[in-house]
Amino acid sequence: MHGKLTTFHRFSGLTLTEVVIASALLIVAMVPILKGLASAHAGTMIIERKSRSLMLTQAKLDEIRARSVYHYGNSFEESNSSLDGPYLCTVTDESAGTNLRRVAVSVGYDLNGDSILDSEEIEVTLTTYIARRWDS
Repeated sequence: MHGKLTTFHRFSGLTLTEVVIASALLIVAMVPILKGLASAHAGTMIIERKSRSLMLTQAKLDEIRARSVYHYGNSFEESNSSLDGPYLCTVTDESAGTNLRRVAVSVGYDLNGDSILDSEEIEVTLTTYIARRWDS
């Protein structure tokens, strides 16, 4: 018997169930990726602040060394001075002998915006000794 062959054509596409499951899997996969990106960004900001603080600290020490050549007798002490926007600097200057001074420069990012460099805001502290070059 020769009859008609019945062929079924399946439409290509996705069912609603498949779309919902695929969306759910995508959302589940995106949460850890977004958390990772957020923590990477936070880490980058910390590194940027520390690097900028280090650069500003070194520049301040270089300035103090240059001033000390002709103005060794002057005090280099500073407290909460602004270096570059929200970056603040504190300089301690103490005698370490008759012709020797110990200078410490602390720089940090003013996180709370109160224009005071608190101990938890300090990113970098560098200490050096400065000797009298000649009598002035």
